[in-house]
Parts: sequence; structure tokens; C-alpha cells
Amino acid sequence: MSARLFERGKQLDTLSELLGSAMRGRGRVAVINGAVASGKTSLLERFTDEAISAGALVLEASGSRSERFLPFGILRRILDSAGHHSPEVHAYATELLDAASEETAQAADGTEAGMRIMPHLSTAVLRLARNRTVVIAVDDVHHGDELSLHFLLCLARRVRQARVLIVLTEAVRLRPAQLAFHAELQRQPNCTSVRLRLLTPEGTAGVLGDHLPEAAVGRLAPEIHRTTGGNPLLLKALLEDGTSAAPGETFQQAVLNCLHRGDPEMLTAARGVAVLGDGCSAVQLSHIVDLHVKPTEQALQDLERCGVLHKGAFRTPAAREAVLDAAPPAALSALHLRAAKLLHHEGAASLDVARHLVAARKNVEEWAIPVLKEAAEYALVDDEDELAQQCWELAVASCPEGPQRAALKSRLVSLVWRSSPAAAESHLRQLCRELAAGRLADRDVIQAVSALVWMGQTEGAGEALRHQMTAAAPAYAQASIATARTWLTTISPPLTALFADTDAETGTDTDPSGSVRPGGAHTPAAVAAAMAPYDSADCAYVQAAGAVLTTLRERRTDAAVAEATQVLQRYHLGDRTIQPLVFALLTLIYTGRLDLALAWCERLLGECSARNAPAWHAALGVVRAEIALRRGDLPGAAAQARQALSRICTQSWGVGIALPLAILIETEVQMGNHEEAMNLLEQPVPEAMFSTFLGLQYLRARGRCHLATGRYHAALRDFLTCGELMQAWDMDAVELVPWRLDAAEAWLALGNTGRAREYAEQQNQRDTGLEGSRSRGALLLMLARTGGDLTYRLKRLTEAVDILEVGEDRLQFAVALGELGRAYRALGDFNRARILVRKAWHVAKSCGAEPLCVQFMPGGQAGPEPAEATGRETAEPPKETEVLSEAEARVALLAARGHTNREIATKLYVTVSTVEQHLTRIYRKLQVKRRRDLPARLSDLSLTGAA
Repeated sequence: MSARLFERGKQLDTLSELLGSAMRGRGRVAVINGAVASGKTSLLERFTDEAISAGALVLEASGSRSERFLPFGILRRILDSAGHHSPEVHAYATELLDAASEETAQAADGTEAGMRIMPHLSTAVLRLARNRTVVIAVDDVHHGDELSLHFLLCLARRVRQARVLIVLTEAVRLRPAQLAFHAELQRQPNCTSVRLRLLTPEGTAGVLGDHLPEAAVGRLAPEIHRTTGGNPLLLKALLEDGTSAAPGETFQQAVLNCLHRGDPEMLTAARGVAVLGDGCSAVQLSHIVDLHVKPTEQALQDLERCGVLHKGAFRTPAAREAVLDAAPPAALSALHLRAAKLLHHEGAASLDVARHLVAARKNVEEWAIPVLKEAAEYALVDDEDELAQQCWELAVASCPEGPQRAALKSRLVSLVWRSSPAAAESHLRQLCRELAAGRLADRDVIQAVSALVWMGQTEGAGEALRHQMTAAAPAYAQASIATARTWLTTISPPLTALFADTDAETGTDTDPSGSVRPGGAHTPAAVAAAMAPYDSADCAYVQAAGAVLTTLRERRTDAAVAEATQVLQRYHLGDRTIQPLVFALLTLIYTGRLDLALAWCERLLGECSARNAPAWHAALGVVRAEIALRRGDLPGAAAQARQALSRICTQSWGVGIALPLAILIETEVQMGNHEEAMNLLEQPVPEAMFSTFLGLQYLRARGRCHLATGRYHAALRDFLTCGELMQAWDMDAVELVPWRLDAAEAWLALGNTGRAREYAEQQNQRDTGLEGSRSRGALLLMLARTGGDLTYRLKRLTEAVDILEVGEDRLQFAVALGELGRAYRALGDFNRARILVRKAWHVAKSCGAEPLCVQFMPGGQAGPEPAEATGRETAEPPKETEVLSEAEARVALLAARGHTNREIATKLYVTVSTVEQHLTRIYRKLQVKRRRDLPARLSDLSLTGAA
């Protein structure tokens, strides 16, 4: 800080006048009072320096709270500072003090013994002032011991005719024991009070002027004054932190120094304000800091005077943080608990009470558990997910074993799941035990089962349900058990065998595969769906499971779409509905309604954007990636799958990891990145994943990777395994996994066309796919590949192109176009073949399928399997065509097809003259002389750069 003292000139002048009076033999007493850290010590130091310069003898001492009860503490320090100026006076006074100290220690009332030597000590000090002026400067005199204060009073009464000036500094507010000394001192006619206040905004600007440019001072001074309140100590610390006016570590330490310099109540009250918050009353504060109201009010006044508080609040968050960080954990915890009780007693909002309960970091009493539950729900509404989770965790930790704790644990799992399912896994084992023991509420049964299934603990969930089903007195309603069982066996069909014996004993209505019929007229699940309120989670799970089974088992597409749409329309996105909503979207995908699935998925992702729910984002994001894949958008599908994977850790995906990995493996294969696809296969996956219908898509993707990399037998094994599982689970739906078509492709790669035709015919006889669907187009493609007759192939390929052209799978469309083009080439219709192959190239290019692009290039392989990439990152068009501009290429293609110049001009909206000019340049660039040479030349070049 600057060597200059700002706004202290008047006080220095007053002290200088008193010094002049003392030098003239008229002794004076000056009392400087001011708030903590207002600059009293700095003013005293500046004055004593001036006094020394004027030839005065300065005797200094300072009071200390820790030495308040040390007899003669200040007096001994005064005499010690006089020792080298007058050894005789020092020896005499010390002898008196030692004798009095011995007598004081032995006497019952030591004050009387000390008082008897006061006149002698005063006379000894006055002896020093015979030849020069003596200035006695005592800082923080309010911390002085009782006998030293008596000495100062005794000396003050005797200096009126002596060359002595006594300068004392004291606090504004004095304790009762200090008031007598202060009053007696003020009674002396030669006593003058000097009041020291905090700096004004102008004074703050003056201090800043010694450190900052004038322009910066004008800009920063108001803000800095608001931050420091004009407290010189805080101002100095802020400048040491830098010139940005942002409080740092030095400022925070200065705040603590201010609090520790004051009375203990100041620090206690500051901690209370930091905990209870701004605007708390003295009465409220007194309850949590365990002080009476009057001392609390006085402490608040002291905090206002020193600039730490302003209107009952900290001037800056940095000051509040400093107080909280420096508080002992036990003391801070006690303050938060008292604050919570106080606010609860006063009827404050549950969120306000809960913040203190959580901050206390201790288990709470019984009254606080309902408060924490209510606060957690409000926190979720306000998107304070972290606070909500902390509330639930504290409630669970504080609640004794029993149904209430089980309900709290279930809610905690669902809340933790939205951010990190892997973190929820630590609670699942206990939750599974609670489920088996019957301590969960009916509404929490399906939530617990869905969480267990997601993390791959399907067998544990099944055993817990079976235990309840066989119990003499089940703890759960039949509808709750039926709903949980339906969801469990829908996701993991092998578990239907677990309930077979139980079904025989209880006579439960099941379908042929062993699952409870969710749509049956008299099944418990149907009863539950009918009786559940419109937003019941049980009903959402029943309907979503029913939609999945309707499309994968019953093959009733329209009904499945209606059921899935009902789920999406009826239920809002939430912890208890996210999984049913995701499976409703998957149902729409399996029914071929990609447009409807995309619209709903985008809508739900939009709702997620304002929520802190990474797991929701991930689950919906992978559905969006699946849609992109089935539409042939390979780069988009890969990007969205990777983004979904990045939102939560791998462990959090549980059995759901099958979807993003399957999408990524298939997209990388289709884009020609075989090494990357193989690396993805090295990713560890939970064993339970292969017992879910989601695992089928992973198996299929793995087989496609093996097929693309020449591991034909491994690919065939994966495809046939898919078939065996799908048949065993009664989910043999081509829209889920077209395993017969994949197996046929593997047999073709192995050179066994007969077996390939056999699987293709099996698929044709069993399920031709939805009318106009991608699966129907894929079937026709495979029938054409395995058919021997060219006419038969052309018919099938033409039908496939017609179907896929109006569909959404652009990648399959490109394959069909290429196959049809090769068929026409075999027929000898080269012009049509070139057009089809050229179009196939562009469609494949737009899909990001580089291996397909290589196939369609001149010299590319024309076999049934995609050729390996040639090492180039992209398939480039022939360099000869690059000399044609885009406009020239369009004119060349139309001219080659036999259009006249006028027809070309009409189609391209240009003049006939422009067409003629283009043709002149085309002839020159392609080195042809006549119009009829264009088709052959363009055929040789395969004009891929124009379309």
C-alpha cells in the first residue's frame, strides 16, 4: 500500500498539535478509536515516526488478547523501551514491579498491592520527561491487563504539567470491564478523542492512484470500494492480489485477519452469517451461533463497521468462502444442523432446509427424512440433480432398515441412474435383496427390476421375483409381479424357463414362449395396466413390452406401431419412463417406421437438452444412431453412436452396450474401416448381454465384420447362432436381425450357391418382410444373387430397386442399383448399365460407403461381395473427366443420350448458343469429332464426376 495515508490528515494534525502542547510542558492524552483494521496502528506508527523526528522519546507497547491477564504486561513493555535511555529509572521501576508481583501472587487480592506502587511508577516515568518530551504510545489498549490500565490512568492524572503525551488506540465497542477505564480516561480535561473511520470512495480512489493509471482508477474505484468497504487492510490485500479487482487468496486471508483481530463474537457471528445466508436477523443468528441476542447484534455492528458486511450480507462471495473454508468441520456441521432446525421450525422451504442438512455431512434425525425427500423432488424440478442425489443419499444413510429405507434406496437408484448407471450398480445388490425380501413398495418393483436388467443382473432379478411368486403370502400385488416379469422376460427371453415350474403351480396364463401375456384380457399385467393411472410407470413398462412383443413375435406391425405411439404420446420423459420410451422407439424402428421414430426421438432429445441426464441422452442418442444406420447414413450413425458412448462410461451401458457397439462395428465395416471394426470387437461386453434380444444385433454386427474381413466360417457361425436364439425365443423377425439373408451371403462367400439359395428361399417362404420395406428389398437382392437365370435376376433386382427407391435405406438402394447395372451389362445393355452403376456410385458416396464406390468404379470388382478398399481414402472419379466443368458434363451426358441442342437448352434453361459453345469445348477436351462418339467416350471414362 502507498506510504501516504489518505483521509488521515485531520487526525495527524490533531496529534501533532497535542505533541506541540506536550513539548511546551502541557501534557496531553489522545485516544484513537476506530473499527477493526481501520488503520489505527498505521496512524499511530506514522505519528510516532514524526514524534521521533521532532526529538521526543517514544515509549511503545501494545495490548494482546492472550496477555490480558498477565499483570503489568503493558507497563513492563513501556519500561523496557525506556531501559537504554535511563537505566536507573528502568532498574528502579523493575524492582518495584518485581516486589509487587510477588506480593500480588501471595495476596488474595493482588490488585491492591499493585495499586500501592502506581504513584512511584508514575513518578519514575515523569523523571524521564525532565529533559525531553516523552510520548507513550500504546496500541490496542483495550486488550491491556487491569494493573497496566490503572498505571495509565494514574499517569494521565499527573501529566498535565509535564512534557508527556500519552497516545492510545482502542476499539469502538468496549467490554464492560474496559468501560470503567475508558470513562475515567475521558473525564480527564487533557484527554482528546480522535475518531478514525473507513475510507470514503474518494479515499479509495486516492490509494488506487498510487498503483493504477488514472483511467483504470476511474473504472475500478467504485467496484473496489464496494468490495472492501473502505477497509484499508482489505484494500491493501486486494491490490496485492492484482489490479483486476477480483478478490484472491490474499484478500481472503485479510478477511480472516479482520475477524480474528476483533472480539471472538465477531468470528462466531461471521460464521453464522456465512452459513445462514444473507438477510438473516440477529434473533435467527443468535439461535444458530449459541449467543444471546444482544452480543449477536453487537457482533453484527462490528462486522458492518469494519466493512466485512454490508446490510447484513458479505460484500463479496470470496469473503463468505474464506469464512466457511477456515471454519473447523465440526463447528461448521453444528452450525448447519442448527440452521436446518431453525428454518424447519420457522416453516422455510424444504430446499433451504435440505441444503443445510446436506452441508452438515452427518446423519439426520427422523424429522429431517421427509424434508430431504420433498427437497429432492423440488431439486429435480429445478434441474439441481446433484443436490437431489445428495438429499436421497443422506436420507438413505439416516433411515433404519425397513420398507422406508428400501423405498428411499429405490428412488436413489433411479436418480443416480440418469447420470451414471454404473454408480447405481453399487446399490443394486442391496436393492435385489430388498426386492426378494418384499420390502419394496409395489410401485418400486418394476423400477428395481429394470435397473437390474440394464446392468445385466437378470438372473438375480428373476430369482427375486420367483421367490415372491412362490411365497405363501407374497409381499407384492400380483399385477406388480406380472409387470416386472413381463419386462424381464421381454428383454431377456431365456428367463422364461425360470418361471416354468411356478407357472404350472400357480396356473399363470403364459404364451408359448413362457412370457406373461401383457395384452391378455385377464392377465395380472393387463389388470395392472387397466387400473394404473395414466402416468403409472407400471403401465408404461407393460405397454412398451407389449409393443416389442407384438412386432417381434406376433408380427402385427400396425398394432405394434399403435402401441408404441401410445406409449410415446402418453408418458413424459422421466426416471420411471425412460426405458419404456426407448423400447417404444425401437419398436417403431423394427416396424420400419423410421420417419415416426426419428420425429419422436428428436422430440425426446430436445426435452433432454435442458436436463442433466447423461444416461437419458446416451440411450436416446443410440436410438438416433440406429435410425441413421437403417437410413444408410453411415458417417452420421457412427458419429451419433460415438457421441452416445461418450456421454456415460462403458460400465454404465450394461447390456445396452450391444446397440452402440453393433452400430459402430457395422458402420465401420460398411465404410471400409475394417481395422477399426476389429478393434471394437475387442471391447469387453457383459456376458448377460448375449441373453438379451439386444445382444442379437451385436452378434449380427460381429458376423458382418467377419464376413467383410474374409472370416467366412466365423461369420456363418454368428449368423446361425442368431437364428438359433431367435427361434428359441420366438423372436424370429427379419426386421430385428435378417439372419437367414446374412447366412446366405456367407454361403455365397464360401462358394456354396446352393446353400445360399436354400436360406434365401427359407426366408422367402417364412417372412418376406413388410411391404415396401428394406428387409423386403434385401430379400429380393439375395434371391437375385442366388438365382441362375438372368431374366429372373433382372425381375427380382428391378423389383428391389423399385421398393428401395421409395424407402429410406439409401445404402441398400445403392447395392440394388449396382446389382441391376451389372445385370444389364451381362444382358448387353451397356448404356443402361452405365447409368445405373453411375447412380449407384453417387448414392453409395452420399452414404459414405467407400468399398461400394470402389466396386462401381471402372476396374472395380463386380462380384457379389464388396471389394476391399484399394488404399485410397476415397474413391476418386477418373482424372480425364475432371477437365469438364459441371455445366459441360451435364451437356455431354444429355448429348450422349441423343437429345438435340434445343432439347438440351430447354432442360438446362440455357440458350441454344450456350449449348453449342459447351459442345465445342467438350469435343476438344474429350478428343472426339462427332456427336455419336460421345457415348463410347463417356462410357470408357465412366463419367462419375457429373450426374
